Amino acid sequence: MTERKPPGVSFESWVDKQIREATERGEFSDLPGFGRPLPTTGDTYDEMWWIKGKMQREGLGFLPPTLALRKEAEEALEKIGRAPSEAVVRRIVEDINRKIAAAIRRPPPGPPLGLKPYDVEAVIEDWRRGRT
Repeated sequence: MTERKPPGVSFESWVDKQIREATERGEFSDLPGFGRPLPTTGDTYDEMWWIKGKMQREGLGFLPPTLALRKEAEEALEKIGRAPSEAVVRRIVEDINRKIAAAIRRPPPGPPLGLKPYDVEAVIEDWRRGRT
């Protein structure tokens, strides 16, 4: 679409002409999914379908800050179970504790956090028991 619309021609007919000519040249024949129906989830219509699809394809997500921190805390506890050494466990717990303490001092918007910093020594003791 590098040419300009000629004067006196309606915009719609000018665009239709360009689409028809491109179709005749075969410019649309090798598009991904050509000739197949658009994928649907079977759900009711959602105005944000394209944003949700883009986020899913890009591997993105959005949670309110407090829920994201809760999820991160759960993932930290899962990492601890796979940690190879006490030093790694200590580092993981101290890192998540810093984030929890910051959220307690200055609560982010969203639902209540509902977390308190973990007792490092208690977590390490649980980790040791899980290793034997």
